[in-house]
Amino acid sequence: MEAYEDQVALPGGPRLALRRYAGERRPFLLVHGLSSNARTWDGVSRHLAEAGHEVVAVDQRGHGRSEQAAEGYTTQQCATDLAALIGQLGWTGDRAPVVAGQSWGGNVVVDLAARHGGLGAAALVDGGWIRLSDRFASFEQCWAALAPPVFEGMPADAMARGLAERHADWPPGAVAGTMGNVEVLPDGTVRPWLRREHHREIVRSLYEDDPQQLYPDVRVPVLLVPAVAEPPTEPDTAKREAVEAALALLPDARVRWYVGADHDLHAQQPARLASDLRRLAERADARAQRQGAP
Repeated sequence: MEAYEDQVALPGGPRLALRRYAGERRPFLLVHGLSSNARTWDGVSRHLAEAGHEVVAVDQRGHGRSEQAAEGYTTQQCATDLAALIGQLGWTGDRAPVVAGQSWGGNVVVDLAARHGGLGAAALVDGGWIRLSDRFASFEQCWAALAPPVFEGMPADAMARGLAERHADWPPGAVAGTMGNVEVLPDGTVRPWLRREHHREIVRSLYEDDPQQLYPDVRVPVLLVPAVAEPPTEPDTAKREAVEAALALLPDARVRWYVGADHDLHAQQPARLASDLRRLAERADARAQRQGAP
């Protein structure tokens, strides 16, 4: 089953590029992380579509094939984009989507669920609890540590080989999907789709925002999907604390720990993640039935 490409122009906003799969069961909206793209969800998308779900993976503003908007590169604005997209897709009532976001995309999904509603359920895939002010005393320190490497001028084939070598356990197609993070220029070199100044704006948003303040307003079933090392590292200890805090504050949340998984676990383990997401959709269906019961 193959995706078909589409674009949606948001009212007063940018055109967003989509990778879509038709299906009759509850739809999924899949949201990538910072400086990533919709194709990283291809493996998960195919498994969900084969199970009968409608699936849309979106390139967020300034990412992938979406329009390079001049401004609006904050978590809150990108959540507003997704709310408008859901409206454009007509996903309401029993078609309210399960929305899954990876890394920064998880923070976007938290903001979407808390401020806009209209979801059937939410999945936070190794993100949704990112609060960079916990790690850095100032934004300048944060940016110095997290500014992206400079890819401009790197040959595309060399970048693809490097990805394949670093992720030898990824399934076929995952490296190609990750290569969608960059534009391949006529001379065969690459540059990121997301401009550096916009990358910086998103990192600032992650530094200034506190998703914990939003958790009590997320009134749908939530699945947290953290990736942790075994044995745990110091960052894993901090991540476990953040996840436990989220579980305590979210009204209806469960967790599935992915021990030994990559941060890009949606690319690494698409079948397992799709299975967990299908169970989350079943929770959304059961909740809808309970609410509709006399």
